[in-house]
Amino acid sequence: MNPLAAIHVANKQLGLDEDTARDLYQRVTGKRSLREMNDRELRLIITEHRQQGFKPAEKGLQGPFAKKLQALWIAAWNLGIVRDRTDAAMLSFVKRQTGIDHTRFLLDAEDSAKAIDALKAWMTREAGVDWSLSVSTAGWLRQSGAKIALAQWQVLSVHKAVDPRGFREFVREKAKLVDQMADRDWPAVMNALGEMIRKAKA
Repeated sequence: MNPLAAIHVANKQLGLDEDTARDLYQRVTGKRSLREMNDRELRLIITEHRQQGFKPAEKGLQGPFAKKLQALWIAAWNLGIVRDRTDAAMLSFVKRQTGIDHTRFLLDAEDSAKAIDALKAWMTREAGVDWSLSVSTAGWLRQSGAKIALAQWQVLSVHKAVDPRGFREFVREKAKLVDQMADRDWPAVMNALGEMIRKAKA
């Protein structure tokens, strides 16, 4: 957002009428008109707005379910079932499933479940991801990243493109021993496997 646009948004957010805004401009820069100001002065106005409580809109995805949906979308891309990994493509998917335009408006757990469950079902149907848990399941296998990575390994085995050393050794090389893996460790493995899948399918 350019400085002029940011100032107009801030004035609206802070409820400043034209006279009050001009008084603020005068106090901060000695000028009452934005048109008379240089870039540095405009930025001083924005700094003053922030001190008064102005919060610029965050860039990118927002909302309580955004990170989970984005992680699943990228996982689906790494499985080779999503062709476009961009947030815009993911938002189109979310809208098709929920009728809601953006993750920032996706506030209800029931609505978010429609998109999350549809994405998980797609990953199961197209790439064999097994989301089920059993009491006997090993600790590391209970992590979503492990389930996705194993499904990626299966996709690669169909294309005869797996690392001959085996899954555990591949994981150890990319991150650490599977028994020591945490949720935060799996993306490095999934991204590496995703590159292999895209090459195998090319």
